[in-house]
Amino acid sequence: MKSLIINELGNLDDLHVVESENPQLGKGQIRVDVLACGLNYVDSLMIEGKYQIKPAVPYRPGSEIVGRVTEVSSGVTNVRVGERVFVPIGTGGFSDQAVVDSKRVLRIPEQLSDGQGATFMQSYLTAWFAFNYRAAVQEGDTMLVLGAGGGVGLAAVDVGVALGMKVIAAASSQEKRELAMKQGAFATIDVLNEDVKARARELADGKLDVVYDPVGGDLAAQSLRALAPGGQYLVVGFVAGIPQLPANHILLTNRTVVGVDWGAWMLKNYEANAQMLVEVLGEITQGNLHPIEPVAYPMSQAVQAMRDLQNRKIAGKVALTPQFD
Repeated sequence: MKSLIINELGNLDDLHVVESENPQLGKGQIRVDVLACGLNYVDSLMIEGKYQIKPAVPYRPGSEIVGRVTEVSSGVTNVRVGERVFVPIGTGGFSDQAVVDSKRVLRIPEQLSDGQGATFMQSYLTAWFAFNYRAAVQEGDTMLVLGAGGGVGLAAVDVGVALGMKVIAAASSQEKRELAMKQGAFATIDVLNEDVKARARELADGKLDVVYDPVGGDLAAQSLRALAPGGQYLVVGFVAGIPQLPANHILLTNRTVVGVDWGAWMLKNYEANAQMLVEVLGEITQGNLHPIEPVAYPMSQAVQAMRDLQNRKIAGKVALTPQFD
């Protein structure tokens, strides 16, 4: 089997291909040929040692895959050879095959392509966790989503619309804003050429209830100030830098700042997360949620794909396919 591996955290360019013997199956395990692996912004942060979670090295990145079952150990009855499955693998997805516990896999709905199936989990479970576990959102709320043309933002638009919210999508390019409109946003904001605070207030008729922020940086304070009294600001990430939020605007208007760290919660709430994953897949199967088709790169170009994500050159999600040459 071939995999991408990094021996020391710190530099994306140190990611290299390793060829090894195919691992043997243990009790309850299955082998899958990887068809696609989701690539997330956090993957590059972890490789560079910039994430709050520092994986042990040598480290094989890649947390979510879709694969075809090629072998099952004796006693496995929940999946069969030939079936296409989703695996929240945790680590090791940047590979051409994987050996996993059969209890961890889920069948992929037929309406999802390999790429869609391999790229929905982190983004959609973050949004589902935010709206159903962390925040107090209601049908009819108006929400501003920052970074709405990226994978995390697009999922928030989609889930927000499915929950009955009116969504304003803020993004830096026409392509990204158009993607957000296709996911159900009723209006968009050009963050490079418009006053985000003023435009959000205008579009929300002065009643902006929720801000979903995976971006941070300079947009954070503007967006917080756009909130109506009692509004909720959801801190999801800081791809543009950790923001400085004006505490007086939180206090004097009874606004609420809510932290949303699905990854840390998931590591301590495995069973609840597994149930949430089933719920989200059910919503996708029923046609209520609509993961987009990702941009595909071969695994030989994984470093370039991560740099393109870092430089915000990609609208939507990224999937790696198992080509190493």
